[in-house]
Amino acid sequence: MTEIMYREGLNRALFEEMRLDENVFLMGEGIAARGGSYKVTEGLLAEFGAKRVVDTPLAEATFTGAAVGAAIVGARPIVELLFVDFAPMTMDMVVNQAAKYKFMSGGQGTVPMVLRTQGGAGNGLAGQHSQSLEALFYHIPGLKVVMPSTPYDATGLLKSAIRDDGPVIFIEHKLLYMTKGEVPEEEFVIPLGKADVKKEGSDITLITYSNMTLKCLEAAEILEKEGISVEVIDLRTLTPLDKETILSSIVKTGRGIVVHEAVKRGGIGGDIASMIMEEAYDDLDGPIGRICGKNTTIPYNKNLEKVCVPSTEDIVEGILEMV
Repeated sequence: MTEIMYREGLNRALFEEMRLDENVFLMGEGIAARGGSYKVTEGLLAEFGAKRVVDTPLAEATFTGAAVGAAIVGARPIVELLFVDFAPMTMDMVVNQAAKYKFMSGGQGTVPMVLRTQGGAGNGLAGQHSQSLEALFYHIPGLKVVMPSTPYDATGLLKSAIRDDGPVIFIEHKLLYMTKGEVPEEEFVIPLGKADVKKEGSDITLITYSNMTLKCLEAAEILEKEGISVEVIDLRTLTPLDKETILSSIVKTGRGIVVHEAVKRGGIGGDIASMIMEEAYDDLDGPIGRICGKNTTIPYNKNLEKVCVPSTEDIVEGILEMV
């Protein structure tokens, strides 16, 4: 095992997959000589050249559409959107073209593309650069949605996303790029659609993903000292959703809370809570809880920004209220 940063794991995955398959290429804003805003694509231009590491204009809909077309005819493009907040400009290409093509072609065609982007609050970037919009993609049949929380997961899941016949929406959190964790030195992949039990427990289940996984683990450690055993499930992939791991944990603990940074209204937490109520009602000792972001635009002021997304303290308080 070796310790690397989250962004280094993504970079490693890109290098490995581009070396394995010459059909893999990158498109995005500032990803070539600049190496991307978070240095995820650093060094790729020097090895693979400008035909496979393509800097684009500030025209998200246009280059995303070009990637969809390239994927349909056999390439494996990886599109990078600088912020997930820019995704609405690509929605026709992603929702009506990429997500529907396999269905509309009667299963004869695929769109093996990855749309990489980053979201979430925490850097004081205000309302247009701090959103968590994964529920937009989660709602669309035909799209897979991946949101890793650790360098290990980021590396293995990105490799699987690139190999998938897609399309895959791969969302990274801006506060995770510099976090560190251990990964195997040899090549590895993590299958899409498989959650990871980051911590086992017996009193309550936390169901979460992305940056909230780290906060849930902090909360679990705090409550462990008070004799409360918390199980933490990192979904890793939102679509397909690993219902089996979720339900198995709920059967064991009898209680559950879904934790995510995105706003509560219309969020993924409501869908997961409903699924649990429908399929594991008799195993519950109480209703499923939700700890989510406030239903408001993320403010520029950093102190106000912190109030708008769940904190470790919020999670601890929510668990104590339930148990």
